[in-house]
Amino acid sequence: MSISLSSLILLPIWINMAQIQQGGPDEKEKTTALKDLLSRIDLDELMKKDEPPLDFPDTLEGFEYAFNEKGQLRHIKTGEPFVFNYREDLHRWNQKRYEALGEIITKYVYELLEKDCNLKKISIPEGYGVIVLNPNENYIEVEKPKIHVQSSSDSSDEPAEKRERKDKVSKETKKRRDFYEKYRNPQREKEMMQLYIRENGSPEEHAIYVWDHFIAQAAAENVFFVAHSYGGLAFVELMIQREADVKNKVTAVALTDSVHNVWHQEAGKTIREWMRENCCNWVSSSEPLDTSVESMLPDCPRVSAGTDRHELTSWKSFASIFKFFTEASEAKTSSLKPAVTRRSHRIKHEEL
Repeated sequence: MSISLSSLILLPIWINMAQIQQGGPDEKEKTTALKDLLSRIDLDELMKKDEPPLDFPDTLEGFEYAFNEKGQLRHIKTGEPFVFNYREDLHRWNQKRYEALGEIITKYVYELLEKDCNLKKISIPEGYGVIVLNPNENYIEVEKPKIHVQSSSDSSDEPAEKRERKDKVSKETKKRRDFYEKYRNPQREKEMMQLYIRENGSPEEHAIYVWDHFIAQAAAENVFFVAHSYGGLAFVELMIQREADVKNKVTAVALTDSVHNVWHQEAGKTIREWMRENCCNWVSSSEPLDTSVESMLPDCPRVSAGTDRHELTSWKSFASIFKFFTEASEAKTSSLKPAVTRRSHRIKHEEL
């Protein structure tokens, strides 16, 4: 609302200026004075006038939040879930508060993974029995360096007064443009640029990179994938790029509410056939867990995850997924055993 208030203040000013400009010399002088007054207004300060300091706690307790026994974030005093609009009409401040709390929760989740799941957070390369890919982190954001462009009028033969007037107009134009940019996106304080991580600039690239450098070189005889949402699409792309290697190394794949599409991704017939035999997609559905769900795509079986909430599909189907993995591993082991026949016994006896 502080931004809208600024708009409401500026609107009648521009109307009055339009009315003044219709007058004579006195009115023009008033217009010039009014423009000068506007040029002195610090728009940044105007936007932040009623905003509290962006000084937030660095712990969950400081925010008066905690996770309950069900893993839900709740307010310590009220027991209510997180409220984004903590202060009404201060969207920018609320957004900054939300981001600060998000950083704390991220660290908390990493601590849970290390403490309760016995995982170890390390930078690539990894080398462990469980590999947790991070396909969403493809770039880092850094402040864009400011490039000073010298005005072309500096080297011209224009009179100094005319150059100064043009420079002043240019500065005023830039100031107005910056103001409207902040009006459009109030939480954006700095001009940022994205630096993409080499060979990991997309989820698909990340999956292929981790496969080439770690999974393909692992000594594990049975490799299983759990791929959620866009992770399913990344896995299909991995199969397209490394089909023979994946078929040779991977025993089974559990997809949870995957958004892959074998037609759009142009997966070949042999890939679709392999997926029908070795993949299963637990999708969001109100049907009971493991209930068969029809599919229009000829790739892999679809069953209910026992929940209609996309973000819970992996957790709700946890037990079924590992049962699926166990059965796939046992089937693979039995298929590798030599068939026990009278003929084989006779050959061994004669050799003895």
